[in-house]
Amino acid sequence: MAKAKVDRKTLDLVFVYLGLVATVVLVAVGSLAWVASDFVKKSVTSELSAQNIYFPELGSPALASLPDADRVAMEQFAGEQLTTGEQAKVYANSFIGVHLSHIADGKTYSQVSAEAMKDPDNAALAGQKQALFQGETLRGLLLGDGYAFWTMGQIAYYAAVTAFGGALVMVLLVVLGLRHVSRAK
Repeated sequence: MAKAKVDRKTLDLVFVYLGLVATVVLVAVGSLAWVASDFVKKSVTSELSAQNIYFPELGSPALASLPDADRVAMEQFAGEQLTTGEQAKVYANSFIGVHLSHIADGKTYSQVSAEAMKDPDNAALAGQKQALFQGETLRGLLLGDGYAFWTMGQIAYYAAVTAFGGALVMVLLVVLGLRHVSRAK
């Protein structure tokens, strides 16, 4: 049985075509990731803006009362409206989280709720339970719907940039491959 011989030019063309396919795939993936990133950014910004939450003004008692690390984290956004995932994380952890830690000696909603079930006539526990529920819910929404989705959008953005960069490299390789094919015998 005779072996089939593939000439160099044919082999080079196969790799050029594979490079073209890879380029198209990378552009498609990059485009989808870009659209996802843009959608997430716009959605998170729209939803956070609708809540009309503002960071306390610089030098305000609300900032001055925070522990140093939390105050410094909050001051970078002082007076601004909360519109980004990064802002949502800071506000949730360094403002709401700090205030929640002062309710019921730092107990969580579930701990206070369990105590309130044992003592249903205790108005102080009922008030703490309600405040913790509302605060932890808002904090969870800011971290989950704001910060987490914003972070996923940022990851999609970097994936898009990486895919577009890969497509650019592939275009260069395809051009070099075509040049090589044109010179091959």
